[in-house]
Amino acid sequence: MSQLNADQFLVRTYGGPTALFEYGGLRFLTDPTFDGPGDYGLRVILTKTAPSTGTPADLGPIDVVLLSHDAHADNLDTSGRAMLTDVPLTLTTPSGGERLGQKVKGLADWETVELERPGGGTITVTGVPAIHGPGPREEVEPFTGQVVGFVLTGEGLPTVYVSGDNASLDAVKEIAERFAPVDTAILFAGAPRHPMLFDGNLLVLDSAQAAEAARILDARRVVPAHHDSWAHFTEGREDLEAAFTAAGLADRLDQDWTQRSTA
Repeated sequence: MSQLNADQFLVRTYGGPTALFEYGGLRFLTDPTFDGPGDYGLRVILTKTAPSTGTPADLGPIDVVLLSHDAHADNLDTSGRAMLTDVPLTLTTPSGGERLGQKVKGLADWETVELERPGGGTITVTGVPAIHGPGPREEVEPFTGQVVGFVLTGEGLPTVYVSGDNASLDAVKEIAERFAPVDTAILFAGAPRHPMLFDGNLLVLDSAQAAEAARILDARRVVPAHHDSWAHFTEGREDLEAAFTAAGLADRLDQDWTQRSTA
């Protein structure tokens, strides 16, 4: 399957899970993380190894934050939390919506919200399943908490999937049953592992699983995120490129995706 036309919307990545894109006239930001390198957390320490390639001031106005979850510093840090006060709407998990308060709405699986487009019409954002670790959701959530992914659709617009911190290909299959083919998939990958969680097993997709997710979704374009800047990410750019090449899907990777670094 060929890539989308050159006028496909741009996705800019800033390190970790943070990506910016304009869709249907609105500007969306995923999982804002702009704090500097260092150790974060208490019982489970996460180490940021590189600064973001931009700052909140570089972004310009953001209409909607798509926040996969608020429990971990590699998805929402101090700078990101401060940003939320200036953003009109943040969409996240039901429990995160309760914790974060005003201007934040939680989405359960398959729950939708309609957003008004500046030029008329609407964008539908659907909350979709995500499991942040190995095994069934009921066994994983007590340790890593709720996580949500998102699908964006609208009349005359491409279908966009933002995976969030998901490790489950079964969840991807559920999403594909409702939304495939997907035009753009922003896939969180990086094969993160932590010795204090699930005996070091995967917390989010590895590179081969990301390629398989692209196949399941029949994704025409994939923008990888969540694969750099943190010590617990065990696979990076070269692993992703190798996995997509091995799967015969190298043409699905967004052209020059590693260069999406400036607003």
